[in-house]
Amino acid sequence: MIYSIFLWRNGFRRDNHVTYLLLLFGFGLHSGAMLLRGFRLNHCPVSNLYEATIFAMWTIVAMYLVAGLWSRLRFLGAFASPVLFAMGVFALMPSLDAAHGIRPELPVFWTSLHAALMSLSYGAFGLGSVAALMYLTQERNLKFHKLQAVFSLMPPIQRLEAAVGRLLLAGFILLTIGLSLGVVDLAHINNPHSYRGDPKIVWSIVVWLLYLGLVIMRWRFAQGGRRFALSAVGSFIFVLLTFWGTNVLSPLHNP
Repeated sequence: MIYSIFLWRNGFRRDNHVTYLLLLFGFGLHSGAMLLRGFRLNHCPVSNLYEATIFAMWTIVAMYLVAGLWSRLRFLGAFASPVLFAMGVFALMPSLDAAHGIRPELPVFWTSLHAALMSLSYGAFGLGSVAALMYLTQERNLKFHKLQAVFSLMPPIQRLEAAVGRLLLAGFILLTIGLSLGVVDLAHINNPHSYRGDPKIVWSIVVWLLYLGLVIMRWRFAQGGRRFALSAVGSFIFVLLTFWGTNVLSPLHNP
């Protein structure tokens, strides 16, 4: 994150292999920690807020490492690293790592797959918002005729706009599949009708409708530009600010 600050100050005029390598090194440590925890718990480590947060972080970095193979998209790391750092510090709060576990009546495989797909969708939304921030930065530089827009190694705004749309679409598909598996899991719970108004279920439906609107805006009405980028950033901020509270208030996710 500190190195990324220097890239921001220099106007992204040189390729940032250092950021890529630092995030790759962190990704290796992060993956090792998640594997050790998963083997110890005997299921995918996504059963509480701490685990859900680190899994979403892992997803964002994994997607960035793939996208960063193309030098023009490598600057995503400079925009993503402050977000990842803030999420990591937040995840270290001791109260988040409560030992809830998975409900014994639920099938471990399908429940873990449901949670993993949901976290993957949040990761795609997060990386999409990072690409939207890059778009807004380039758009602002072009608007004010700044030399950073000319000499910057960041991709053109047209490519960034396309990346935002594709990431949001991928995240929406993963979210839809994850929610569908959640409905299947709910059928295994005793008296599932009592959880219809569960805050987490209501919140998940709201998030699904929110990103459905963005997907329709982009692919049906060909909307783009600054408004679409701001919507992508604002939607992910909403997810970040409300995910934790709805999870804590949810009787379904806190047996």
